[in-house]
Amino acid sequence: MPSEIVLTEDAIRRIRLFGEITKTSSVDCIETEDKLIFLVEKGKGNVAVGKKGKHVIMLKEKTGKNIQVVEKSPDPKQFVMNVFHIYNPQKVEIEQRGKITHATITVDPKFKGRAIGKAGKNLRIARDIVNRYHEIQSISVD
Repeated sequence: MPSEIVLTEDAIRRIRLFGEITKTSSVDCIETEDKLIFLVEKGKGNVAVGKKGKHVIMLKEKTGKNIQVVEKSPDPKQFVMNVFHIYNPQKVEIEQRGKITHATITVDPKFKGRAIGKAGKNLRIARDIVNRYHEIQSISVD
């Protein structure tokens, strides 16, 4: 089971700002070099993003970072799909590779490069998010 998640003061401050702007609660905030990823409960993603993305745009203006909203899911396959939702995912396969649990996600071919990111950056971020909530240690994009 993934370890208990501890939020920093910055994360708590950003979650509070997220709530003020979106009128939705976030259960987690993960910060990368150029992006903030907010995790929301199932079914709250569209509300959090806002009509025509207005909440995400406001958050980007206030924080200076790109914003991604991900819906939590107790189902590992669905959670991986949710993390990759902006790349039009088609399916997820999860398998054991020795002691490692690996997920392979199939995305729309025109988004495959973006899903992986420069030097695998987006894939590493996605793996870290997924591993924070589920016992999946590696991910590949197909």
